Amino acid sequence: MSAAIMTTNDRIAIELGEDGVAEVRFTRADKMNALDHEMFERIIEAGSTLHRMKGLRAVVLSGEGRAFCAGLDLSNFSRKPAEDEPPLTERTYGNANRPQQVAMQWRKLPVPVIAAVHGVCFGGGLQIASGADIRIVHPATRMAIMEMKWGLVPDMGGYALWRGLVRDDVLRELIYTNREFNGAEAQQLGLATYVDENPRERALALARTIALKNPHAIRAAKRLQAGMYENETDAILLEESIEQHAIMRSRNQVEAVMAEMERRKPNFEDL
Repeated sequence: MSAAIMTTNDRIAIELGEDGVAEVRFTRADKMNALDHEMFERIIEAGSTLHRMKGLRAVVLSGEGRAFCAGLDLSNFSRKPAEDEPPLTERTYGNANRPQQVAMQWRKLPVPVIAAVHGVCFGGGLQIASGADIRIVHPATRMAIMEMKWGLVPDMGGYALWRGLVRDDVLRELIYTNREFNGAEAQQLGLATYVDENPRERALALARTIALKNPHAIRAAKRLQAGMYENETDAILLEESIEQHAIMRSRNQVEAVMAEMERRKPNFEDL
């Protein structure tokens, strides 16, 4: 599979393959892909790039080096906020602030996102991984909801993203104690979809399977999933019908065009 590098810098690399699968890799390997201010900006830029990308069908998110993402780079966040820096309560990205957008944007992407997690996945890194539709984790990955260690609460979308993944009392224990667990336990807890010795290869294989499906149906399915926990039953039923009607109408239009092309194609034997 050939690929073209769409974006590359000292924080993020994006490659889009001919099959419509984009690989997004954190490239701050010397700092275990820890989140500094520039990392926040580059991740959000990557999300915007993916939103505009033609032919995109699935995304695999991973980290280079020894970690998926070690969480906040505390040396970078020890300074006082600049006077012109918006408060966390300001919604600068739709329904989110900047740190929240770093994790929430993966749910907002119209195509499935698969996180391939290895090494270390702490704090903000775990919230980013939780923003993916699916998480494939190495069994020995070190993981934690780390924020309470610093006297903070998870504030990068975790509470929204963990709904439906982790049992309520279990989530409370993980947050209150900030205890570390491995990838194998993460699957039992609900924070990993699968464990695999090679999470990136497993994620790419799954993404390529998804990329073979009807892209209109895949995007519609992701939209329907997004409303499962917010919408009432009546609204969910109506949205199902709306999405299916649009897919079937689109498919019928494509089939009609293909039939007309077949009817009109020249018979070279008669030329």
